[in-house]
Amino acid sequence: MELTSRALRIWIFPGGDARLSLLVILLLCVHGMDVRGEEWRFQTCQIGYERLSQLQIVRPPTRVLLVPLLRRNPGTGESERWPELPAARIEAFYRSRFKAEVVWLPNVRVWNDYYRQIGPWLQRPPRFDRVIFIGHGGFDGPVLNEEVLKQDLTIKGTRGKIDRVAESQPGLQEVLTITYDTSQNQAFSEYLASRWQELVQAKPADVFQILKQLENRLQPLDHACFERHCSEVQLAEAPNEDAREIRLSACESICRTPLFVLKSDDQIAPEQFSLFANSLRSLVKRDGLIFFGECNPGTVVAKTDLPNDVYGTLIHSALAGGPYESYVDLLAAATGRTAAGPIGESSAKDIVDRIMMLENDRPQRYLCIITPPARQPNVE
Repeated sequence: MELTSRALRIWIFPGGDARLSLLVILLLCVHGMDVRGEEWRFQTCQIGYERLSQLQIVRPPTRVLLVPLLRRNPGTGESERWPELPAARIEAFYRSRFKAEVVWLPNVRVWNDYYRQIGPWLQRPPRFDRVIFIGHGGFDGPVLNEEVLKQDLTIKGTRGKIDRVAESQPGLQEVLTITYDTSQNQAFSEYLASRWQELVQAKPADVFQILKQLENRLQPLDHACFERHCSEVQLAEAPNEDAREIRLSACESICRTPLFVLKSDDQIAPEQFSLFANSLRSLVKRDGLIFFGECNPGTVVAKTDLPNDVYGTLIHSALAGGPYESYVDLLAAATGRTAAGPIGESSAKDIVDRIMMLENDRPQRYLCIITPPARQPNVE
């Protein structure tokens, strides 16, 4: 399983204040990349329940919906189909233990695959006692492959702008914006005009590196500026090779007129979140259960004083009357259904074990079960 929330949201963008960029680079060198600090602690579920017998939950379950989320963890050699093995074990458990009918949603790789398959059920009364997601996740819920929802290039006068909106978690969209002056460098502008659709399929950090390397090739360096900030004497004063390379990189940024500005951030998408919450409300009986078999849906994520708090963007928002302490708190409030999920990281085996212990009414330390509030708030 993976932590999907970004640990660092400091970008050194072309076009920014040169002194600020240099200061940030030097601070990162001194303090390192861990912005959480020793005071950061992920707490356990504070107000949840220990076992199903404490709740008004339908028992035994007779209809179960399994949703394996087919996504390979980037940077690993795992198969995208890894969630199907624990799903098969969970299916066998429900069939043998409760003689339940078990339905699968196959080949769910992006969220549109999920919505397309549940479409026929959305016009009927809720039919499932359990809906169980199995896959990768983070503090803001289950994660699928990123799907581009919107992309376009607009040119007004000499101002070019590329926008892309992508989604991998329901209700959380990654918004990428690239702006540039079409009259500043013809070769650069022609590259963006011909390659922008291909370019924006990449991750924002990769897009930045591609454009930065292109900028370095096409845009000349101000040698007088470079000599002022990175003379041989100044470089010789650097305490070590790493510090020397950092200073060189900062001077490159300061002394080359930028050709573009790139901004990337996660933004809350209330309509997409409402679509997901409403789909679960339509699938799960009022006395049913939604289970998120992934990392951290039950983890309490405290709000921090960081200027760009990147943990629990949805949890800390006003969605469904929030903020809340964890993702299962948020989903229980938004759907009016009981929601449960592991606290901390969970393996495929952990997910199966937690389901079996839960249905056998055994308490467990690393599972958070949250009932909806007495008065269900609006989703948005």
